[in-house]
This record gives sequence, C-alpha cells and structure tokens, in this order.
Amino acid sequence: MSARPAHVPCSTSLIGATWRRSSRSVGMNNCVETARLADELLAVRDSQRIDGPALLFAAPAWQRFISTLAQAS
Repeated sequence: MSARPAHVPCSTSLIGATWRRSSRSVGMNNCVETARLADELLAVRDSQRIDGPALLFAAPAWQRFISTLAQAS
C-alpha cells in the first residue's frame, strides 16, 4: 500500500494527543482509540493499554480501511 508515510520522525510524540473511542464501544473491553496527529497521521491504540504502542497510519489509508470494513459488513 503506497499511502503509508514515507517518514515518521522519532520525535513524533503522542503526549497530549486527543484520543477518541467509538460511541458504540461503551461497556466493551476490546476497543481501540484513535487520535489525529500533525502531518495527516492517525494513531491507533488499544484502549486497555494506553501507555502501550500505537500504530500510525496516513489519514487516507485509514479512511480506505474503514470504507472497506463498511462494505464488507
């Protein structure tokens, strides 16, 4: 997939990121949270491991992923 960021600097920090969880995940323990970052990046993390790692996606790649999921359901 060519939409991935060509370079994500080591200084990319998630401190202060505004994390959002789907309103449909209330009461569930297996959720992910997303945060928009500078440079059109989107971070995704496990809501139960907020200090754990996060995956970084280019915003267009994440949108294609969500669209594909919606079409499959």
